Amino acid sequence: MPKTAAPCTLELRPRAAGATLLRWLYDEIRLAIVEGRLTEGARLPSTRGIARQYRVARGTVVAAFDHLIAEGYIEGSVGSGSFVRRMTALSSAAGSAATRARQRPTVAAPALSARGRRLASHPFPLSWEGRDPQELSFLGDLAALEAFPMRTWSRITARCLRRAAADRLLHHGSICGLPALRAAIAAQTGLTRGVKCTAEQVVVTTGTQQSLDLIARLLLDEGDRVWMEDPGYPAITRLLRALGAQVIGVPVDEEGLDCAAGTRRARLAKLAYVTPSCQFPLGNAMSLQRRLDLLRWAAEAGALIFEDDYDSQLGLADRPLVALQSLDRTGCVVYSNSFSKMLFPSLRLGFFIVPERFVDAVTAARSVLERFPPVLEQAVLAEFISSGHMEQHMRRMRELYTGRLQALTEAVRHEIPDVMDLAPIRSGLQIVGWLPKGMDDVEAYQAAFAQNIYCAPLSRLTIDRPLPPAMVLFPAATDVRTIRSRVEQLGEILRTLRGGRAAVANA
Repeated sequence: MPKTAAPCTLELRPRAAGATLLRWLYDEIRLAIVEGRLTEGARLPSTRGIARQYRVARGTVVAAFDHLIAEGYIEGSVGSGSFVRRMTALSSAAGSAATRARQRPTVAAPALSARGRRLASHPFPLSWEGRDPQELSFLGDLAALEAFPMRTWSRITARCLRRAAADRLLHHGSICGLPALRAAIAAQTGLTRGVKCTAEQVVVTTGTQQSLDLIARLLLDEGDRVWMEDPGYPAITRLLRALGAQVIGVPVDEEGLDCAAGTRRARLAKLAYVTPSCQFPLGNAMSLQRRLDLLRWAAEAGALIFEDDYDSQLGLADRPLVALQSLDRTGCVVYSNSFSKMLFPSLRLGFFIVPERFVDAVTAARSVLERFPPVLEQAVLAEFISSGHMEQHMRRMRELYTGRLQALTEAVRHEIPDVMDLAPIRSGLQIVGWLPKGMDDVEAYQAAFAQNIYCAPLSRLTIDRPLPPAMVLFPAATDVRTIRSRVEQLGEILRTLRGGRAAVANA
């Protein structure tokens, strides 16, 4: 391609605030070349001419040209000028004129893999994205953050930072988590939940979803069937489907997961996800007989049980049932929990406890998928647990949450019994409020959310099981005074919806 003899016109856009002259010149000329405003072979104005035109030092222009030459955008030498460099070579020097003509390149867009398409088609965005969570009442997945012992946490953090170098906290850390934290978790779960394990069986993660993702990758092939509580936590359903699993909804009743129904639907499923201590969202605890039935099924089918113990230490029960894992005699239960609700969600620390026979496989998988989890936060949490602060905090939070649950119960039963019937509170921090027959719980959710009240519609938490309309309320992060006023407001919303539906029916 011949080079243009006469210099081209160089039009630069205004310099952005904060950009240096050198960076501005370099970026503008480079973008003009990349975007095709300066064509291959075009002769650039001289450095003196650019310096005069834009009132900058010639040395700055020379430095910008040097950068462009070094990166292959322009070429030139003293006395001959600077030219836009040819970016591609012709396939043949003797090609036709049409071949030599500059053509618009064909762009082939990268395609998603089958796994990528599944992930993209099963999102689980925050339902309150773009809203200030402090303005929303009854928001799930949040703790009473104002009650967190920040001074204690800050002192421990400062202490860990002072001795960080000596304690090797600035190094990579261990693949499955800081040994001190793993030991603290093993001791705490053994004491409070009856879990039987060694520190080597504990794997630190960012939370329950990452824990399940790792287990599912190791256990499941595409098309394998998984038992999932129906209704249940929708993030888990979407994660499993995104991984290619066939999710089998298993109904839940007052005794928990119906194992007989699960066996009829998919006897040879590879995995079962359960929340036995506090079923989400109904709040029932799995009975002892159902626990034994589930363990027996897993042993006979060669399946794993993923136990999500998310709210076991925060509910109303004075003596919650011990973890399902404590009954396991065949190594078929993976116990999982998270510190997001116990402490605060941005901590992003959770863990799972794996049967001994899977320790090597899990360690190998972690070494590939996420080699080193953050270390400093683990060190702070380890000391927070081992120094007894965790147990003190849990005791205070149980008292606080008990008061808020009772306030919600009393407000609903006294103020809005005509439009909401609360289910009995057995465990956990969520309450199901049954709505009048025929009311659309999604419509009720949308109307309440528009007024900063978050109540999850039960119909969005089911897989294929029809249930009466209901809303799930989460009072943990809302103070008593706000709970009472919001319940009154919710009553007005529900009565308006009921009145509108009745008017339509009578028309």
